[in-house]
Amino acid sequence: MIDIAGWAPEPQETTEVIDAAPSVALAGLLDAAPPGDELPPLWQWLHFLERPAQRELGPDGHPREGRFLPPIPERRRMFAGGRFRVREPLRVADAVTRRTELVSTAVKQGRSGEMLFVTVRHTFSRDGTEVAVEEQDLVYRSGGEASRPAEVSFEAPEVKAPWTLPVTADPVMLFRFSALTYNAHRIHYDEAYATEVEGHGGLVVHGPLLAILCLEPPRRAGLKVNEVSFRARRPVYARQPFVAAGSPDGTLSIEAPGVTAMTATFA
Repeated sequence: MIDIAGWAPEPQETTEVIDAAPSVALAGLLDAAPPGDELPPLWQWLHFLERPAQRELGPDGHPREGRFLPPIPERRRMFAGGRFRVREPLRVADAVTRRTELVSTAVKQGRSGEMLFVTVRHTFSRDGTEVAVEEQDLVYRSGGEASRPAEVSFEAPEVKAPWTLPVTADPVMLFRFSALTYNAHRIHYDEAYATEVEGHGGLVVHGPLLAILCLEPPRRAGLKVNEVSFRARRPVYARQPFVAAGSPDGTLSIEAPGVTAMTATFA
């Protein structure tokens, strides 16, 4: 039974000068032109990174302990979704302060047992003025026997939408995104671990990468996005063809073989 009684982490603040290099690197990964001095929404995930010592990592590659990591045994983490609102864009050479705080927790019963839903808020400020707010929804469960790996289809989905961006995330892309975000979770690079320990159908495409790809069609169409909300619904695996689809009406999605893997809205 998940028990987090007494877990109430204090807010934490970190200040960083925004460097251009991570955005240039991500643009290369996406085969796109660099965005210039303004960070596109969600590209702040390349900044304010935690860099724990090797000895601090657990068997899954995640840190064993952390201020906003719940104290539950054999913790497994899933990226569920989030929201981001921009008042003014984060810019290269800005000194930005990020304040992180726990917003809510809820224990729910799922198909695989009890799950802990956690929402964490990041507030970004420049010269003492709030410029953007992000909320991340994360799901944790205690480890146990892996479920049987899912059957994975590699048939390209047929998608009809005003915007379509076909993508196939191979292991090289996953490795590069893990490096850019300093993400050591083994489900993204260790196929035996992903399938045999966590029960996935292959290497897992990062939820944040899917969310960034959701916003690529409006970004490439030249639209300014001030708000985005997204929800992860199904995993996407390496080598599966998928489509980042959307419309100027504000709807976006990741369409994978046979499933909608992520839905999003923007304004």
